[in-house]
Amino acid sequence: MTFFYIILTVLAIIIILFFVAVNNFKNPHVSNEKNPLSVGIEFEINKIPSLNSKKLNSWWISNENSNTSIILMHGWGKNAARLLPYIKNLNFYKYNILAFDSRNHGDSDKDKYSSMIKFSEDISSCIDFLKKEKKESAENIYLIGLSIGGAASIYAAANDDRINKIVTVGAPSNPADVMKLHLLKKKIPNFIISMVFKYLEIKVGKKFDEICAANNINRTRAKTLLVHGTLDRVVPVEQGELIYSKADKHNVDLWNIDGKGHSNCHYEKGYWKKLLDFFNEQ
Repeated sequence: MTFFYIILTVLAIIIILFFVAVNNFKNPHVSNEKNPLSVGIEFEINKIPSLNSKKLNSWWISNENSNTSIILMHGWGKNAARLLPYIKNLNFYKYNILAFDSRNHGDSDKDKYSSMIKFSEDISSCIDFLKKEKKESAENIYLIGLSIGGAASIYAAANDDRINKIVTVGAPSNPADVMKLHLLKKKIPNFIISMVFKYLEIKVGKKFDEICAANNINRTRAKTLLVHGTLDRVVPVEQGELIYSKADKHNVDLWNIDGKGHSNCHYEKGYWKKLLDFFNEQ
């Protein structure tokens, strides 16, 4: 009887740890508390159709003399308000800008669970909208993706050749690597982590290795600038270097920023000029 209770206790602990680990990756759905008016910029709200009959909240900032639109993709659990520094600075350089909330984020619709695949699907939905509703402003499509939004941008471009250029900031080479690092810090055992990964792969219908940036960077024709802070503790700089190691060096460049972390690369002196120069390259 004692042995039975030991087995039951062990199983209960495993189940609890499994659900604790899974719940670690449920993103908060937080509405935007600010919008472009907060930085003195007029904008237009659009509800963009996405998959599963869901709508994406988006902010459109038009510059009538530009035929290029830059789509801004936030990170996991964030929203379009996180992108206001990009909106402010890119607007100064007279680009058209579309910032949006992915499903289950910001002011967009809920849609069961979030995933990197859904991020990339939502990017393509935004491109569909621009090509249909803002055609003259969207002859060229550029992406800026932060964190997992950067990895999703690479995956989107690997499956959508309408994307011309990409900037990623702190993008993970493989979401599984970031997740494992996070769970190990929480003292979750490796065998539980393996179970969680298998469960999540079944849930989203793809293996992490199929969708990861490192394995898709060579599937995109979009010119890409990988930006990474050397002090990034969320997505270590080695992950950006791994993506770059798998890339065609004629098409992809890496910019490691000394002394910056996961969320402050845009404070680097010369940051916006670097992005502008990249976008202006032929």
